Amino acid sequence: MKKHYRTTVSAVALFAGLVLAGAAAEAAGTLTIGRREDGTTFDPIKSAQNVDFWVFSNVYDVLVRVDKSGTKLEPGLAESWEVSPDGLVYTFKMRDAKFEDGSPITAEDAAFTLTRIRDNPGSLWADTYTVIKTAEAKDDKTLVVTLNQATAPFLATLAMPGVSVISKKAIESIGEEAYAEKPMASGAFSLVEWKRGDRVVLKKNPNFWEADRVKLDGVEWISLVDDNTRMLKLQAGEIDCSIFVPFSKVAELKQDGNLNIMLDPSTREDHLLINHEHAPFDKKAVREALDHAIDKQAIVDTVTFGVGKVANSYIPEGALYHNPNNLQRAYDPEKAKQLLKDAGVEGLTVNHIVNAGDTVDEQIAILLQQQLAKAGITLNLQKMDPSQTWQTEVDGNFDTAVNYWTNDIIDPDQKTTFVLGHDANMNYMTRYKNEKVKDLVAAARVEADPQKREAMYMEIQTIAKDDVHWIDLYYSPYINGCRKNVTDFYQNPLGRFFLEDTDKS
Repeated sequence: MKKHYRTTVSAVALFAGLVLAGAAAEAAGTLTIGRREDGTTFDPIKSAQNVDFWVFSNVYDVLVRVDKSGTKLEPGLAESWEVSPDGLVYTFKMRDAKFEDGSPITAEDAAFTLTRIRDNPGSLWADTYTVIKTAEAKDDKTLVVTLNQATAPFLATLAMPGVSVISKKAIESIGEEAYAEKPMASGAFSLVEWKRGDRVVLKKNPNFWEADRVKLDGVEWISLVDDNTRMLKLQAGEIDCSIFVPFSKVAELKQDGNLNIMLDPSTREDHLLINHEHAPFDKKAVREALDHAIDKQAIVDTVTFGVGKVANSYIPEGALYHNPNNLQRAYDPEKAKQLLKDAGVEGLTVNHIVNAGDTVDEQIAILLQQQLAKAGITLNLQKMDPSQTWQTEVDGNFDTAVNYWTNDIIDPDQKTTFVLGHDANMNYMTRYKNEKVKDLVAAARVEADPQKREAMYMEIQTIAKDDVHWIDLYYSPYINGCRKNVTDFYQNPLGRFFLEDTDKS
């Protein structure tokens, strides 16, 4: 899940922006957060990107939440639930909660949300929710969901920001396009203004069912694409917090007495996407050659300054059913050369997308270029405005690109389906295909026995790695920084910011 947005401004506009940012940072009760990207939508079902999901989590609420540890489920808009003995029927009791306009959040809204993410042509998550046979409101407080078959991760999927509960009345009244620009909040904050390419302005939602918990008057997510610019603004006090602190700045910023630098445990994995539809990358031997030609430890040491750890699987370390013994191909440029020769591939040139202004992305690209050259492979760097890279990958106009993923639910099914399940997302744009893996993904989703299910995920990881569906690079923590007057700024392993608990003095 990765997307960036770059904005070009004149010198005059930049100066004005600095003044406004400084004023906002001083405003009591309003938290300003610098981030790389701008958002893409406020329609929960139409995004699969962290830049959106991390804002959704405080604008919307979900039926079932993930706790601060990122490991347990807890009640959200559903204050309780019961599951039938056969695992097919879930009955949820809705709590007394309201949308930002004061209208009640009902079981009908929840049922509409679930059927919409399953059936809407624009839904990026339809495959995950096809297991839902019916979702019905028996009354305003009772939601009954019947599944086509028992499925182990169902409750966990209800905690995903993409299935945030939306107002049926509002979206039917103003239409999907308008709702994607001005949503009806069910969470801690509501949208005041979205200045595309600049900032998202939020205010406290007084009708949030936990409004007494919220200390901030508002939040502004400010798009600052360039890492150095964002860090300078943080140090100057022009913004209160910044996410995506560069690895190269961690040690330096920790010495700044005005800042707190936080390394929160994450489920983040950075990886190299490979477009299997572009010859010769449709050949397994060529993908293996790329894997052997990349020195992952050197990337960890150079790019993450030792903060990261070499990855061995798409399921991150510390997550459910991670395979600690999964294959790791050794760095061996000579073996890479031989694999290419045996595959009849000479003078291989790889077109690699680089997000301009992303320090880490640019550093990795240079290292990859140098490493692959030792195996006789030419990496052609295509620097691109970050606002264009995601669509370029969706369209398949690339050979390789570095992306990252953070889990959105505690169960491995979501990422596995997105990355390997042959769903609408083309296996995270890799176009990888393996029917056995596809069948295993579907079977693991409905397996009730935890031991059998674990064995399935171990096999999925083994096969996918053998096929080189993509190249695992490294795992790393979330690295965020705030001014010392900000407290309880926390991101759990799934990426959720608990801004309802954040305070600013």
